[in-house]
Amino acid sequence: MRYLPQTPDDRAAMLSAIGVGNIDELFRDVPAAVLNAPIDSLPDHQGEMAVERHFQGFARENLSPASAPCFIGAGAYHHHVPATVDHLIQRSEFLTSYTPYQPEISQGTLQYLFEFQTQVALLTGMDVANASMYDGATATSEAVLMAHRITKRKKSVISGRLHPHYRETTETLLRFTPYDLEIRDPVIGGQGGLAEAIDKDTACVVVQNPDVFGEFKDLTGLAEACHAQGALLIVAVTEVVSLGLVTSPGEMGADIVTAEGQSLGVPLSFGGPHVGLFACRQKYVRQMPGRLAGETLDADGKRGYVLTLNAREQHIRREKATSNICTNAGLCALAFCIHVTLLGEAGMTGLAEVNHRTASLLAERLTALADVKLLTEHFFNEFALDIGRPAAPVVEALAALGILGGVPASRLFPGEPSLENVLILAATETVSEADIDRLVSALQEISA
Repeated sequence: MRYLPQTPDDRAAMLSAIGVGNIDELFRDVPAAVLNAPIDSLPDHQGEMAVERHFQGFARENLSPASAPCFIGAGAYHHHVPATVDHLIQRSEFLTSYTPYQPEISQGTLQYLFEFQTQVALLTGMDVANASMYDGATATSEAVLMAHRITKRKKSVISGRLHPHYRETTETLLRFTPYDLEIRDPVIGGQGGLAEAIDKDTACVVVQNPDVFGEFKDLTGLAEACHAQGALLIVAVTEVVSLGLVTSPGEMGADIVTAEGQSLGVPLSFGGPHVGLFACRQKYVRQMPGRLAGETLDADGKRGYVLTLNAREQHIRREKATSNICTNAGLCALAFCIHVTLLGEAGMTGLAEVNHRTASLLAERLTALADVKLLTEHFFNEFALDIGRPAAPVVEALAALGILGGVPASRLFPGEPSLENVLILAATETVSEADIDRLVSALQEISA
């Protein structure tokens, strides 16, 4: 076969090495009745057009943000991506390029990575940024490992208002390390109470801002508390558009900033691929994971770009590496870079203002309804409501009416009875006043 280059002799040698006589013996633990059972629900064969139509039927069962009012956020946001972004990233010099390891033939790739890093550093208020990570969750988990390497300490304090997916990714990555995670309560602890948990054994405190319920906090005091004990403050941002308007994490004293960059240039795509952002203070740059593109001069004195400080596992011994993530979301980073470039500083601020204004209007309209209470005091484009009844069935009822009506907090925090009635909603520039009217009317219909 084209993609299986082993010869019969190769296969015989491999089977002999593992102690079986033939390929069928590899499946001897599977009951024959199961192994050879026909799949009755599938026809033996279909023509290409019939198969396409069949799967198009499945696709029509999805309620897409592109075809319905969308108030879903909680870590992934429906934003408008200019057509220019998609056009440019599909140019062959970008789409077909792979590794930037050979600078003499990769100057285009290296330059946009350098520009991307500059944009991320400016947005986050940090000194230096890397050339991207997989997504916001893995970037945050890598930041925790980085903090442990820097401080040589054992404990990390995790805000209960960090997105559960970020927390779970961090727990998974640190599961087989000697480090401890102290997870705070999502409601009672929240962002508060974190300073009291810091001691001489604390490597870092991890918070999200705005948090998973949309609450935006001034983290200056927490940063001071961390630094007084020699700990680092890690700030995760799931909605990067917020950085066009709010005080940056770096200005508040963060030591490491991670973010999900999906909101700019990258469509939702049913959950990925997205792009992780990672930035830190200059003094910690040698412990920063991932790639770093730097600017230099060639032998003729002309500006050029190269990869630098590549302490990843394919460059050095695995146990000495700063990261075992062996690639970055390069095409998504390019899309992010193009979108930010198209916006410019004024456009970025303007986009953020539209998001906040739309969310404020949404909150005003919804809190005018009976039994609805706003739980998020300071928010950007996302907030939490107590709707006075279990939120999950309401979201299902809204979907049946053709509206993507937010995320029930119970989906993110199963088993938390205090969050059963909490609904998290987001409003981006894609939400119109007509969309808000539809949501308000639908909620009134459901409650009637």
